[in-house]
Amino acid sequence: MAELKKIFIYLETGLFIEAKSFGYDGTKTGELVFNTSMSGYQEIMSDPSYAGQFVLFTMPEIGNVGCNDDDMESSKIHSSGMIVRNYQDRYSNFRGQKSLGDFLKQNEALGICNIDTRFLTKSVRDSGPCMMIASTEISDKEELKNLLKKSPRIEEVNYIKEVSTKKSYIHTQGAWDSEKLEYETPNAKRKKIIAIDFGVKRNILNELTSAGLEVEVINNNFNPDILIDKFKSDEIKGVFLSNGPGDPLILKEEQQKIKRLIDAKIPMFAICLGHQLLSISHGHPTYKLKFGQHGGNHPVQGVSGAVEITAQNHNYNVPDSICEIANVTHKNLFDDTIEGVEYKNSPIFSVQHHPEASPGPHESRYIFQKFADSL
Repeated sequence: MAELKKIFIYLETGLFIEAKSFGYDGTKTGELVFNTSMSGYQEIMSDPSYAGQFVLFTMPEIGNVGCNDDDMESSKIHSSGMIVRNYQDRYSNFRGQKSLGDFLKQNEALGICNIDTRFLTKSVRDSGPCMMIASTEISDKEELKNLLKKSPRIEEVNYIKEVSTKKSYIHTQGAWDSEKLEYETPNAKRKKIIAIDFGVKRNILNELTSAGLEVEVINNNFNPDILIDKFKSDEIKGVFLSNGPGDPLILKEEQQKIKRLIDAKIPMFAICLGHQLLSISHGHPTYKLKFGQHGGNHPVQGVSGAVEITAQNHNYNVPDSICEIANVTHKNLFDDTIEGVEYKNSPIFSVQHHPEASPGPHESRYIFQKFADSL
């Protein structure tokens, strides 16, 4: 591996660090969050929910298996970059097509290594997510500090405008380990739903398709009246609200549109950001967690008492006041936060965790079939 360039990091907490760069050359800002997953760095980096963020990996060795076209969760990397302890440029995997460094360069994302990630993780754990700037071009601390001050904070940017699909399409791919799908015609023996793309992961769409649904994916700038008419005419059976990046409280237009769908009694299922938007649209605003939940090992308990190990990726959470209008179906056993709800007198339910995992365990994937069976 060629000698790596220097990269300089400044956090809004005042921390200034010199490290090495293995990705794109340039200057980027973003919110620093840590992820505790042991594998799946490509899926994490291509998850649109990380738009506007730097992902700090607690797994010390990253890059060992390279990257490939099949493990993408979207068309590209949307995050600002990644921070790792040790980067491995020489990968060993029969599925590998390129190194992680090349993958980052092609997607104009920064790669930062040779840094004490344990120290940084503890810093985020204690102080909470913070804005940071990293640059291979600027080494002066004061210049970086001033640039960071002038940059918008993550809660000020509507990232779903960037990550949502530009054109509607029918998703036909199923989960990789499911039986071969009989999909000769788009509507053959399938209930049709609309998936509203706020930054959806491909494996979520795969799981919906594998559950027997015809899935039409549309842009976040949807017309609720059209969806209501399609539901009334029996053209669609329900609506799915996807995961996505940023602070749900700033998404005022989306909240109003979802409120229209709620009032129309359309069956809905939502994950992560969609789960949060449903809560806000019902009149229960979300709050920001101290350092968020990002990883593939979070225990969640359902109403039956069974514990599922889940994948998580969120900084915001629905409030306990949601119990006024919904029954809590899942709780996080790490911090007792709400992980799932079913709304009273309404055909709507949602979860905060990611039942499709990718990366992570598949113990919660039954939720997709629950949605299909409810329509």
